[in-house]
Amino acid sequence: MTSRAWLQEAIRKIEADYNRSADTHLIRMPLPNHPGITLYLKDESSHPTGSLKHRLARSLFLYALCNEWIGPDTCVIEASSGSTAVSEAYFARMLGLRFIAVVPASTAEPKLDAIRFQGGEIHTVDDPRTVYDVAQRLAAETGGHYIDQFTYAERATDWRGNNNIAESIFAQMAQEEHPIPAWVVSGAGTGGTSATIGRFIRYRRHATRLCVADPVHSVFHRHYADPDVTLLPEGCCSCIEGIGRPRVEPSFVRGVIDRMMAVEDAESIGAMRALSDTLGRRVGGSTGTNLWACMILADEMCAKGETGSIVTLLCDGGERYATTYYDDAWLTQRGLDWQNAAAQVRAFLG
Repeated sequence: MTSRAWLQEAIRKIEADYNRSADTHLIRMPLPNHPGITLYLKDESSHPTGSLKHRLARSLFLYALCNEWIGPDTCVIEASSGSTAVSEAYFARMLGLRFIAVVPASTAEPKLDAIRFQGGEIHTVDDPRTVYDVAQRLAAETGGHYIDQFTYAERATDWRGNNNIAESIFAQMAQEEHPIPAWVVSGAGTGGTSATIGRFIRYRRHATRLCVADPVHSVFHRHYADPDVTLLPEGCCSCIEGIGRPRVEPSFVRGVIDRMMAVEDAESIGAMRALSDTLGRRVGGSTGTNLWACMILADEMCAKGETGSIVTLLCDGGERYATTYYDDAWLTQRGLDWQNAAAQVRAFLG
């Protein structure tokens, strides 16, 4: 049994860290070519570890601590494409724990540097499909705990409220012209964020609909259309880090989603680059995926004569992708013709 005093101190440290943090900003983006429709970006890049995954990592650590899965000598292991591991390394270091991230070999080097900066260790695998088994093996070998974001993301966060991202969005929208969004748009990596938002919308009886934007080379939108599809063929994967998976993760809750939209990688990159130009700072690829879906929804609303608000997530900053999404040679090498998509989104943003 873990010492109750140690557990209480560990939880206090994490809660104190939260109390020192302000909520993330909600950026208003008027759309000149879509009268009566306003876009809002929930800027999750302002968390201490720079991404939406900071919320998830905090919830996962608190969940594991309260279950007494983590103690003062536990080595914490995670399977991650990068951002979750950055945030979990931050909390592990806060508690004085060893942390190992099991990541695909294709993970952007700046993300790996960010994990190391937070005190984490890196274990790379050539086949992204093996991250789960390797993480489980390392946990067994070290006598540690595999924190397993892909299983526990949907249950570690209190979807009824308690400072979750959905509660924050609706509170910040309260004084806007259209306080109840017509749509909230998110991606799906674990599926935890979409589960939290979708459940919250239903619990609070809002008319808002949830759209999940998914890379075209991901299984989630295929599973949404046909529940029997749970795995992609070998070699089929997206280059958009953080969202889109080759298998349906346990935390993906299909029933709370109103619509899924498949987005080409080039469209995500183009939208990301256009938004970065508009904001004057770089955003990540999954934000581009979200934004492309917002543009489609806004066009549909406009065509129907509808007005209202659309809220989406600015998931992380673009600094971690300087050698990939912001490297034109890297994009050309992969055949990603993103310029046309960028022009479309620039026109959308006015």
